[in-house]
Amino acid sequence: MPRFSFLRLAAWVVALIVGAIYGAAGTVSHAYRLLGIPVGLVLAMVAGAAVIIAVRLLTADRWAALAAGLGAMGITIVLSGTGAGGSVIVPQSILGVVWTLWLPLVTALVVAWPERVDRGRAAEAAD
Repeated sequence: MPRFSFLRLAAWVVALIVGAIYGAAGTVSHAYRLLGIPVGLVLAMVAGAAVIIAVRLLTADRWAALAAGLGAMGITIVLSGTGAGGSVIVPQSILGVVWTLWLPLVTALVVAWPERVDRGRAAEAAD
């Protein structure tokens, strides 16, 4: 397990902010439909999953991927509430429910996914 460093902490903070940005964009755009097709939801789901997967692959750190997922989930929860004027960004519809449940599911899968094992290192460790 990698040791703690301030660079890792900085990576977690950046991942949290990036996740929040993607979560906000997905939350605002998830309800967009084109000819009855939920294009906004599909794009938001792909982008949300892509950023969490990219953070995990680029940093090789589960905690950074978790930070990105928590950032996206946190901003989604914040924006899902009723605004001061009574406006709602995420209505209680099938699109809103799918979007709200998608981020925790993807985050759990990406964080729980096993790490790649280099066959050369595994053979050396076995000797």
